[in-house]
Amino acid sequence: MTITKNTLVELLHDEVGLNKREAKEFIEMFFESIKSNLESGNDIKISGFGNFILRNKSARPGRNPKTGEEVTIKERRVVTFKSGLKLKTKLEGFDSVTDE
Repeated sequence: MTITKNTLVELLHDEVGLNKREAKEFIEMFFESIKSNLESGNDIKISGFGNFILRNKSARPGRNPKTGEEVTIKERRVVTFKSGLKLKTKLEGFDSVTDE
């Protein structure tokens, strides 16, 4: 199952009772807060869910898969996700995840 912003807006509308405009504003502010904190170099911890961690990757040699030409992959900063203990515990015992 893919969860979109619209899916989250609908859930807030149906489950919490926010009108759709308020729910959309809430979702936009939530994701904007996450983005701005990551842009500022801060890791994000969502208790009971997991952590979004900034990681610096150094430059390394690579290869263009089409041409086979060797290239240097520039150093960059990436975001990784590490699930929290509560989420890991809930997912234990599931061999595979499928869309419903």
